[in-house]
Amino acid sequence: MNKRRFFLKQGAASIALLSSGKAFSLKNPSRNAKNPEALGQKDKKFAMLIDLRKCVGCHACTASCKVENQVPKDQFRTNVAEFEIGTFPNVRKAFLPQLCNHCENPPCVSVCPTGATFKRLDGIVVVDNQTCWGCGYCVNACPYDKRFINSQTKVVDKCTFCAHRLDAGLLPACVETCVGGARIIGNLNDKNSLIYQLLSQFPNFVLKQKSGTKPQVFYIGLNGELSDNVISMDDLDDALKSKNEKLLWQSEGV
Repeated sequence: MNKRRFFLKQGAASIALLSSGKAFSLKNPSRNAKNPEALGQKDKKFAMLIDLRKCVGCHACTASCKVENQVPKDQFRTNVAEFEIGTFPNVRKAFLPQLCNHCENPPCVSVCPTGATFKRLDGIVVVDNQTCWGCGYCVNACPYDKRFINSQTKVVDKCTFCAHRLDAGLLPACVETCVGGARIIGNLNDKNSLIYQLLSQFPNFVLKQKSGTKPQVFYIGLNGELSDNVISMDDLDDALKSKNEKLLWQSEGV
């Protein structure tokens, strides 16, 4: 579905819901009850670094994320876009893993009418699926197109840096399974952390820097041609459908 049409449809549904008299509050019940999973880890600031020099486009991160977070078929919290860059004959393939950027200034938070989307103390942006009603405002507000309406739960879904794993002292699924060691997560408040040292040592970049959201997903080796080339979930869905149709034709001997 076209993103604009989706937003208008969801917006109309939200207006109808409000007019029905259902109460809502910008105060998130889980966070206000001081549940640890909602508050996050005090005095920490999580960020992710993706070293594109090491990414081989294997999609282990994509697959492990879907398994860990039970993401529905044909929907993704993270994906690895593939590009061909350069000018013939000097052309090469480039991979660009993308996910929620857990922005320092997240536009998705300010537009949420229920308080379901909020930022934890450690900087991780999360969605309370018990409070979200799927209006889609945050989906439209995200400049990176990394939010979607979960086809099973009917509410907003996205990458959470596997906050439940971080809270348990584990690495996010995508980081743990990255065969090239391209994904690194850590605490920017700790000057001894690997991510802090690497960001201090190597030039690094973010996607859509001009958006002013201050992303907390950084890239080493990001080609200038790709810094604003964000693949939307709609485009990814279309690509997958096209691929599946091709495979179907081949299986039927077309």
